[in-house]
This record gives sequence, C-alpha cells and structure tokens, in this order.
Amino acid sequence: MTGDEPSADGRTGDDDTRIGVDVGGTFTDVALSVDDRLVTAKVPTTDDQHVGVLEGIHKACDRAGIAPEAIDGFAHAMTVSVNALLERDGARTALVTTEGFRDVLEIGRQNRPALYDLEAEKPEPLIPRDRRFEVDERTTIDGVERSVDPDEIRDLTATLRDRDVEAVAVCLLFAYAASENERVVAETLREELEIPISASHEVLAEFREFERTSTTAVDAYVRPTIDRYVGRLVEEVDDAGLPTPWIMQANGGIADSETARERAVTTTLSGPAAGVVGAAATVDDTDVSGLITFDMGGTSSDVSLVRDGRVERTTDAEVDGLPIRTPMVDVHTVGAGGGSIAWVDSGGALRVGPRSAGAEPGPACYGQGGTEPTVTDAAVVLGYIGPETALGGELTLDVDAARETLERLADEAGLEGGLDAARGVYRVANATMTRTIRGVTVERGHDPREFSLVAFGGAGPMHATELADSLSVDRVVVPRPSGVLSAYGLLAADESYDAARTVGVDLAAADPDGLEDSYDDLVSDVLADASDADAARVERAADCRYDGQSFELTVPVDDEFDAETVATRFREAHERAYGYAMNEAIEVVTLRATATVPGSEPAVRHDGRGDDIVGTRNAHFPGVGPRTATVFDRDRVAPGATVSGPAILEQAESTTVVPPAWSGDVLEDGTLVLTQEHDPGVRTP
Repeated sequence: MTGDEPSADGRTGDDDTRIGVDVGGTFTDVALSVDDRLVTAKVPTTDDQHVGVLEGIHKACDRAGIAPEAIDGFAHAMTVSVNALLERDGARTALVTTEGFRDVLEIGRQNRPALYDLEAEKPEPLIPRDRRFEVDERTTIDGVERSVDPDEIRDLTATLRDRDVEAVAVCLLFAYAASENERVVAETLREELEIPISASHEVLAEFREFERTSTTAVDAYVRPTIDRYVGRLVEEVDDAGLPTPWIMQANGGIADSETARERAVTTTLSGPAAGVVGAAATVDDTDVSGLITFDMGGTSSDVSLVRDGRVERTTDAEVDGLPIRTPMVDVHTVGAGGGSIAWVDSGGALRVGPRSAGAEPGPACYGQGGTEPTVTDAAVVLGYIGPETALGGELTLDVDAARETLERLADEAGLEGGLDAARGVYRVANATMTRTIRGVTVERGHDPREFSLVAFGGAGPMHATELADSLSVDRVVVPRPSGVLSAYGLLAADESYDAARTVGVDLAAADPDGLEDSYDDLVSDVLADASDADAARVERAADCRYDGQSFELTVPVDDEFDAETVATRFREAHERAYGYAMNEAIEVVTLRATATVPGSEPAVRHDGRGDDIVGTRNAHFPGVGPRTATVFDRDRVAPGATVSGPAILEQAESTTVVPPAWSGDVLEDGTLVLTQEHDPGVRTP
C-alpha cells in the first residue's frame, strides 16, 4: 500500500492526512497530521462529547487550511464508558447466572478498601439484587453436567421485559472452561430480546468468578451508552465528509468502530492509554531503563511506565472499585489536575482534589464564573502562567480572580496571603503526584533514577521538574505536542486485539499439543478481528504462578511451546517482581494471544523560525524564591537551541516551566529535553 492509497477498511498509509481526537474531562484535544506538519487544537469538552469532537476537528482543519473532507484517517479516544461507570448512569442491566451464585457481585473478595476504616464501604454493585436472576444448570471444569433448559430462559425474558432491562450480562459458573450452557442462554436471549447481551465466555474467558462476572457486568452496563455514542458520532462525521473513526481501546491499540460497539468494556480508560502510546512513539528510551509517563490534564493525572520500548499492560485493573480484567495499559490515576480544587479539611490541613472545577465554570482565572481555588489558579499566582497567556490559543486569563480566590483560601488555612496559599497548593499537588509515581516505580522494584520522566498534558510540563527533583530523576522530556499528546498517540497507535483462555495445567505435565491447539484457537480469534491478517504480528503469552500462589505473572511464549523456556522466563520474571525465585512446581493458568497490525508514526517537521523570546515574567520557584524568567514561544525555538532556566516556554495547549539550575535542549523534531545541573554552585542564589 502506498502512502496515498487508503486500505479497504479505511486505514491509511504513512503520508495521508490523519486526525486524532481525544476527549478529556476538561478539554478535547486534536492532533492533525497533514503533509509533514502537525496542527493541534484544544476545545472545551462538551456534555454531548461528539459536539466537542466535531468542533475540535473543524478548528484544526481551519488552522491547517484544509477541508474536513480531505482527512483520510480518523482515530478517537473518549471518556464515555468510564464516565458511565463513575457517574453510575449506564444501562439498566440484568445478570443471569448459575443457581446459587446470584450474589457473587455483592460478596466480591474479602479484601477491605481501607483496612483500618471501620466505616469503609464497598462500591454498590452495578446490578442490584432484584435484577440478578438464576438458572438451573451445572457446569464444572470438566464439562457440562446438567444442560440448561431453553424454555426456562424464554420464560425469563418476560420478566426482563417487565423490569425494563436495557442490557443483560450472562455469566455462568465455569463457562470459561465449557461454554455450551452459556451459549444457549445468550443465544436464546438474543432471539427473544432486542437489547445487548454480554456473555462472559465472549468477554473474558478466564477463571475467577467474581472478576469475570464484574467484567461482563461492566461490558453490559456501558454497551448501550457506547453504542449510542459511537453510532451518533459515525453519523455526524459521515455527514461532515470524514472517514469512520477508529476507536482507541484500553489495551493501547485501536479497533474499528463496530468492534468497539460490540466490546464496550475495552474502551474504558482509552484516553490515558493513548497518551502513553504517544509518549512511547515520540521519546527515545534507548539510553535509559525506560520512561515514566506523566500526563496531567484538567481533571486528573495519569502515570504509567514504558520499558524496553513497550507500553506496560495489566489485566488487574479497577475503575471506581469495579474489577475489569481485560488487557489494558497499566495507568494509575490520581485526582490532581489543573482544575482540581484546593480546600482545607476539618483538621486545618490544605488538600487538593479529587473534586475538579471542570471545563465549566473552570478555574477562577478562566473568568467564566469559577470561584473555588484550583491548581491552575495557583500556577497563575506563582507566575508560571501569565495574563497574556492564551490557553487553548484563545482563552485569556483573569489574574485578579485567581489571586482573590487564593487569598480566601489563605484566610481559611491560616496562611499569610495568596502567594503562600499558591505555594502550598503547588506543593500538595506535587506530593500527591510523586506518591503515584513511586507506586509504579519504587513499590514495584524499579529505580526511578534509571528512567526519564516524560511530561505532557496541559499542566504536566509545569510540574515535571519538581517531581523529577523529588524522585532524583535528572532527565525530563517534553514532546513537542505535549499539550495534546494523547491525540498524537492516536495517530501513532497500532491496531490491536486480544484473546485469552484459562487452562490451569501443571507446566511439567502439560501436553504441548493440547496447549498448541488452544493457542491456535486464540490466534484464529484475534486474526479474525484484524483488518489485515497478513500484515498482523501475533504474540503469545502465558500467565504462570508457583503451585499454591494466588496471582500470576505474564511471560512471553515462542511460536512453539517449550516448557523449559517458559519456566526459565517465569522464574526470571518472579525474581524481578518479588526479589526471589524458587524451584517449585509451576502452573500455567491462562494462555493469551495478541494480534497487532502496525500503524505508522506521522512525520513531523519542526522549523522553529522567528523571534522565540516574547518577554519576561516574575515567577516563584520552590526553594529559590522569585526570579525573572524569560518567556519563550516554544513553537519558535529552533532545533539545536538550548534554553537555560529560569524560563517559561508557552504553547497554545501547554506551558513548560524550566527552573533555575535546569536547562533544556531542543531536538530536531521539537522535543525538549530538560536536564539538571548537578553542581550546586550553578544554582541561582
């Protein structure tokens, strides 16, 4: 396929005009690749997300001087599914399960969300007890012992209609091992009802009843919402002459829109996943152990790792206390973003988040009616963002409003004034984010000093050097499209599909032919989803554990299953994760296959022409105090230039702060690499 020939499914080649749109909690980000230019835009996120998506597309097209009809490829990440979970406004869902297992969702696990909190409560199940139904069937790991009666399922459909059910989750005991009964239930319901039916053997063919039921329930709960949103978006973009969107999945790969509508659970946390993919695509990690990705937006901050050029993934994630066991990028989120509200707790301590001012009314400095102090207001008072700064390219700031709201916070907290309050807000927010980074590095046996910190999001580059200082990281990388890196990641994302099956066999006694048969089935499943099976790269893996352990580690498996190789890889992985390995028996729990159709990172030119210095500004730096910082227009800073702190680099979508004793080198593609002077004598007195 040449660069100007679209494939049969709408995916495009290296030189085509492509657009990525990521919907965040506060802003909707757009990255448009046309010729060798990267055009970006940022608009406020709208209640009906597709409205903001189209506004962002038209804004980017106007800046690029092209019509929307000229776009060849469109990839999209959204927060529809995660919002439905957080706000509990998904579909009215029912659960059909094996007799005696109606309360699996409520019982869950014995772990407590807060060990010493006597009043701690588990999250309410997505499906209340009066919409959880049992059927008479019995399946074991060895197969079906008592078949389900289709007439019983037909009788149940009348009850489901009476309860105004909008979606059904079907999760029978041991359906991951023998799915015959569950297939009968699901197919009968699909024949009788015109609503989405999610079956666990299709959603998550793995053991652990609670997690499988929870994941299937989440899929059913968000499917009608995703179906409506994606369906409406497809219609709107078609009317605008745009191609059908590809949807970012939580696993870090894109999928066609129909697949996303059918497998809604895979769209949770798609935006944060796109950001990590963007970081991996734009930053070279060959001279370090990996990358710590730090995405600070308006509502929250997301942290993840990239090691050996590969995005870290997990099958052990939760959203608002709800287990979701489909593969996803291992992102840790904390409620500390630019719009996070600062407040004083009952003990008089200053706190930040998780409540956010959002896009409307937004921080007080937006001048749109916001009255509560936020992290962005603190950045304005500290001088990191100036009155002439135009956020998103068009939103001017009200510095007086920011100062007034911080002064009120100072009175409440017993501080001397608004500047002290701003310093406190900045310090508390940074401490919160530092703890999150330690959670994915130090607490997992990784030394953060061996990593580079990649900062992006609208607010990430403002805080990055302070986080690096606290972690003893001496290299901070700020990609050129840092303010919209999640949208850029959509342009660079591969197409990706996953399949898994629990087998539960002793590694030493396992039948290699039987395992190969299972792998063949999994590979067939993922290749069937791929747009171009011939171009797809297939990777195999296995979840393993020592006999008697409760949790597994995932290790790669070669094209031909070799027990000795798998054992060696598992022991090495166990030693890396836990500091020791044993010569005990190993169990192969779950087999996995992933099909990837490689995408292509857009070529981006950075000229950096014109006068790059636009002025100076008085800014306050922790441990240093007020300094006069040089303000740069980052888009005008030429490749090869060095920027010495104190400095502030402004773009339409983000701001980078370079403190005293730090300096930044601009690479050929516009990436800014910040390093710290280790000689304390260089630090500005």
